[in-house]
Amino acid sequence: MVATRDFQSAIRFGARVAALLAMGAAAALAQDAAAQGGGETITSHGVGTFDELRLPADFPHLAYVNPDAPKGGEISEWQAGGFDSYNPFTVKGRGAALSTIMLERLLEGTADEIGAAYCLLCETVEYPESRDWAIFTLREGIRFSDGTSMTSDDVLFSYETLRDKGLSSFRAVLSQIVADAEVLDERRIRFNFTPDYPRRDVIQAAGGLPIFSRADFEQNQRDISNSSKLPYVGSGPYMFGRADMGRSVTWVRNPDYWGADLPINRGRHNFDRIRIEYFGDYDSAFEAFKAGEYSFRNEASSIHWATRYDFPAFRNGWVRKEELHDGNIANGQAWAINLRRPQFQDVRVRQAIGLTFNFEWSNATLFYGLYERVKSFWDNSELAATDLPGADELALLEPLRADLPEAVFTEPAALPAVSGERQLDRGNLRRAAALLDEAGWTIPETSRDGIRRNDQGHPLRVQILNDSQTFDRVINPWVENLRALGVDARNERVDDAQLEDRKRNHDFDVITAHLGQDPIPGAGLQQYFGSASTGDVFNAMGLENPAVDALIARVESASTQDELTTGVHALDRVLRALHFWVPQWFKGKHTVAYWDMFGHPDELPPYALGELDFWWFDADKAETLKKAGAIR
Repeated sequence: MVATRDFQSAIRFGARVAALLAMGAAAALAQDAAAQGGGETITSHGVGTFDELRLPADFPHLAYVNPDAPKGGEISEWQAGGFDSYNPFTVKGRGAALSTIMLERLLEGTADEIGAAYCLLCETVEYPESRDWAIFTLREGIRFSDGTSMTSDDVLFSYETLRDKGLSSFRAVLSQIVADAEVLDERRIRFNFTPDYPRRDVIQAAGGLPIFSRADFEQNQRDISNSSKLPYVGSGPYMFGRADMGRSVTWVRNPDYWGADLPINRGRHNFDRIRIEYFGDYDSAFEAFKAGEYSFRNEASSIHWATRYDFPAFRNGWVRKEELHDGNIANGQAWAINLRRPQFQDVRVRQAIGLTFNFEWSNATLFYGLYERVKSFWDNSELAATDLPGADELALLEPLRADLPEAVFTEPAALPAVSGERQLDRGNLRRAAALLDEAGWTIPETSRDGIRRNDQGHPLRVQILNDSQTFDRVINPWVENLRALGVDARNERVDDAQLEDRKRNHDFDVITAHLGQDPIPGAGLQQYFGSASTGDVFNAMGLENPAVDALIARVESASTQDELTTGVHALDRVLRALHFWVPQWFKGKHTVAYWDMFGHPDELPPYALGELDFWWFDADKAETLKKAGAIR
């Protein structure tokens, strides 16, 4: 299933670098910047966080790509549901997969280096030691796919559009970071950063904005806050090809892409076409893959991976399965409990709900032992909190004690309950029952249905919103356990359109969310956990806690790795103690299947699978499949 997380916040990198570029023009620009009140400036090909940039200014290509990878062919993947728009920057409509693939940014990260951002659209980035401002100088010759040139005015327009009409949580974050921006000339733009805002990530936040064509917006009267049937015009390597609205969309490589020869792009963007096919459910998508209707599958179903790759094309060697290393922080997949609902505002109720989900039974019985339990918002990394808080953490936590559960100070970092081999773990059921009794949700002596009620007679209901038949086999046993506890629980099946609408309107009790965070977290934390973002889709549970807000601010302002680690440990500990999630599962590897006509580097980078980025089409393998009658 193709990733559709097109845009959620600015690039989250940050801090200081002292790599100087060549003399001459760079020196003149530095003098010009100094004349504007900045003093001595750094002029560089990128920005690193805490450490120097790994790549020098004259690097030939990224370390993990095949610089001689051939160009051509097609890769195709699947997506659930449908789409009715090409604009993912709004809650109106459902944007097509990869709707922002054509939009480039001033800076770009890499898949083998944490906290590094290198110039893509920009030739250089200049900034003073204080990072009070930054000047980006655009490369010469940047063209949008319609042939028009990009100027700094397009950058300014993009910033102002996102600031004024972007998603609400993003507008809030961006307004905190950037005070204003000004065009200096056709190729240079200066961002001035808000006084007193932490400086670690500000340059990367500005450099991470997607750049629109102002002329395209004006000519087509675009409104970023509304759904749109017209794909964006961008400067990137891919552009819109064709679509069957709601069913299929194809993005094609721009043969006149201005940046094809840049070192940062060598060995990348190799496919002529990227096609996304939409299906109503997981099983129909799998059957379509078996029939060759699309070519690449990132397998998320353990039962499919373990039992269903026995079809003829696989047995003939035409389809390959691979398990590839994944060094990313776990995705934080969990059921988020909607704190906007009155029955869930008591932490004891939330904790009781979590106690009834039996991961161990599910993993052994349903998942073939493929998964590990999600335990932290920074799982699979050293940023996950453990044990009791140390002295450094306590220094951050003690001033916030009034807004925190006492368990933050007296117990090790909260972990999901471990259950036994039977689906209904009696020990955890008793613990959950005691918590609900304490919270005032009891089964009346005169009850005929065995449902818990509060002192006003209202039943304790939990509806788990779900649009996937694959998830039925996981949710239904959990519902049975909840009902054994006296909770009026149900698996509420809806189609994907209803799910999206209800998610945006916060009309749910419990819903699956992905809450995993970055290795260098910054302003994006406000979108997921900040009090100002309770009206947005990222903060699915509607978390609003002043202690969390304070800890987010400490993480944002961390200027060393040690400060960052301590702040994240404290924040992770607090978030877990609030029990607004029921953690699900993850696997520390990519499980992929594909028709055997692709190539990839022998060793993948730690932080990306990269099939749409640096894999390539192997024409010889494809010809072998054609001769065998496997593909057309």
